[in-house]
Amino acid sequence: MRLNKYYFSAFLAFFIWGFFSLALKPLHNYPSLDILFYRVFFSVILMFFINVTFRRNLLKKNWNHFKKMTQTQKRSTINLTLGGGVFLALNWFVFIYIMNHVSVKAASLAYLICPILTTVLAFFILKEKLSKWQWIAVLISTFSCILLSFNHFQDIFYSLITAATYSLYLISQRKNTEIDKFLILSIQLLFTAIILLPFYPNYSGAVPVDPLFYSCLLVIVVLFTIIPLFLNLFALNGINSSAVGIMIYINPIITFLLAILYYKEKVNIIQLIAYFLILVSILIFNEKLIFSRKTKTIVSEIADSK
Repeated sequence: MRLNKYYFSAFLAFFIWGFFSLALKPLHNYPSLDILFYRVFFSVILMFFINVTFRRNLLKKNWNHFKKMTQTQKRSTINLTLGGGVFLALNWFVFIYIMNHVSVKAASLAYLICPILTTVLAFFILKEKLSKWQWIAVLISTFSCILLSFNHFQDIFYSLITAATYSLYLISQRKNTEIDKFLILSIQLLFTAIILLPFYPNYSGAVPVDPLFYSCLLVIVVLFTIIPLFLNLFALNGINSSAVGIMIYINPIITFLLAILYYKEKVNIIQLIAYFLILVSILIFNEKLIFSRKTKTIVSEIADSK
């Protein structure tokens, strides 16, 4: 197994998401639903512009390919794409609520649980194989999450919902391979916008007028929505859901460090131990990748010396 563009895409997506709180926290005075509404609506507008302006030929190519599919393939593609949109919308709403109304650490915990759920669900649903070392990594991760959940039932409750929705999104999109990933993401966001639109008149607040809201939203839409989601879907073209799922740990580790160093949230020794174990579990889960590269390097050095 080698470190290729698919692994790098997954790593980069979750590395970017680790800093999401920097753009989201300044909007803590706005209702979570308002942030969700504008995030989705603005994402749809921007992606529509990109598709129509720069990707017309690709749209035609994918449409022609879709028309040639069997009815079973068409039905599967539609169900996976629209179902993914629903999981994504639920995940975003709960995550925004946790980040702004519970705590940054609780949001971090959600994405600590997510890789475990993704790995286990992928094993049962997609029949993805795991080595004994990867199962050991899953057990270490589970133990770490149990440590973090002590005396924080509310955190673990919201975190489980967030983790489950994103795990199901990842697993469903692993099988959604018939059409272009950027187009899939565009359709999912459009579908999400259609779902949310009827609720906007009755559940949205006053239209924001503060320039800070729109500047933060622009960063959220481009840097923390379109780019990492596309990288995530692209990664699923080349590596399995479990491998992408374990990369999620990069996100909460960065978020946890921000919670301590930037937001000055209190942390205890148990939490520090738990996050250290999470880091160990990442290394163990990817031991095949790490040691295969190390072996290749040693062999290469021996060959060069000759």
